[in-house]
Amino acid sequence: MDKGLNILILGASYGSLLATKLAMAGHDTCMVCLPAEVERFNADGAIVRFPIKGRNGLVEVNSKNLTGKITAAVPADADPSHYDLVVLGMQEPQYRLPGVRELLEHVAKSGVPCMSIMNMPPLPYLKRIPGLDADQLRGCFTDASVWDSFDPKLVTLCSPDPQAFRPPEEPVNVLQVRLPTNFKAAAFETAADTALLTRLQSDVEAARYQHDGEALEIPVKLKVHQSIFVPLAKWAMLLSGNYRCVGNDGMVPIKDAVHADIEKSRAVYQFVVDLCVSLGADAADMVPFEKYANAALSLGSPSSAARALAAGAQYIERTDKLVQQIAAQKSKRSDTVDATVAMVDLWLDKNRKKAG
Repeated sequence: MDKGLNILILGASYGSLLATKLAMAGHDTCMVCLPAEVERFNADGAIVRFPIKGRNGLVEVNSKNLTGKITAAVPADADPSHYDLVVLGMQEPQYRLPGVRELLEHVAKSGVPCMSIMNMPPLPYLKRIPGLDADQLRGCFTDASVWDSFDPKLVTLCSPDPQAFRPPEEPVNVLQVRLPTNFKAAAFETAADTALLTRLQSDVEAARYQHDGEALEIPVKLKVHQSIFVPLAKWAMLLSGNYRCVGNDGMVPIKDAVHADIEKSRAVYQFVVDLCVSLGADAADMVPFEKYANAALSLGSPSSAARALAAGAQYIERTDKLVQQIAAQKSKRSDTVDATVAMVDLWLDKNRKKAG
């Protein structure tokens, strides 16, 4: 049997979902996170609860029972050169923070291939998109300079389509999957780096979890695509749902943001799909609006971006602004997208003034 791969994941909230799927497939993962999280993950493992089609309730997977190992470390204790792949699983504003910033610089200089599972594509990934002026998009990032040392050839993007959350009443090592869709990764520029991803894809596909004497197929797979545009399918969902949870008087659930005015949501969705197609995407790579709108019915809480703003965040991922600025490069605009960006700007400004 082939020796498992070693994977470093920056971030342990959403990252623990991918780490658990990789550990089920026999690969070892180290998650970079906060000291309290390091202590809990190393003591008790990662616990992820999955809904399984045709079964009542959730199936709980504890990493202590898996073939691959999951460990955790603070940024100063992680050496990216010891790993086969680095996964970026933090929110984009976190990469400018002390400790994390230095680790990201080590990642860039290590020559290890790097896959982002952020909603916000890293700047070096945007440089892989033909005809896009990535330098004109630097203002969409909290601190664009953290990406300056990266070689775009070594960076790819994986759409974080599965929806998961940390139940507030549970310890930090517990994650619950709400919508068990798949991670969709774009190929790297080199065949050797892409082969690493396709190996992970097939191993995750083949893995089964022993539960009550039954070998269960656990949802949330990794799918690798040759097109660099496939992960951008998430943009239409974010702009028609997630960022439109942000309202004047507070936040609304994703399902309400999408379904309160379904035709407006459809128009925004199509605007973003058309934008992706104008960049070079195949329309067939995009998720149909009806499929997304149906999935949104199960999303009964506000998006993570909206919750962060409501909690006083001074910085969040600005995929809304990124899409607006890319559209401007293509001489396209949407009144609804402009209004969404303005609303998020308003909340950030208010939060920053409050923080003094």
